[in-house]
Amino acid sequence: MEKNNKEDITPLGGYILAKDPISFNEDCPVIQLKVRNSGDRPIQVGSHFHFFEVNKALQFNRAAAFGKRLNITATTAIRIEPGDEIEVSLIPIGGKQNVYGFNNLVDGWAGKSLVAIDEPVEKTWLHAG
Repeated sequence: MEKNNKEDITPLGGYILAKDPISFNEDCPVIQLKVRNSGDRPIQVGSHFHFFEVNKALQFNRAAAFGKRLNITATTAIRIEPGDEIEVSLIPIGGKQNVYGFNNLVDGWAGKSLVAIDEPVEKTWLHAG
């Protein structure tokens, strides 16, 4: 039997790679934010975490991050070491843009308009560090 296509010559568990790179989030509006870890521990943030609600030791413009997530591939994360400042790329959360859980700061729609932030949240999260 002659092996003449990729499926025939690829070992079990092997990869068949596309000729062109796979692109993602192409049509999403992107913003860049500088983020600084003011804490004493490394902080990891996953690909689909509502960036507005990340660890309060991270200092950045939280209002600009409302309704957004990292522009990285699914199931991956970034790690920010103590004292480091990095620039992150953010895109809007997709789907119905309902955000529940995380740090329970929103628990509702996180679409285009910023919800009113009550005083305890503002004191604890927006001005932390």
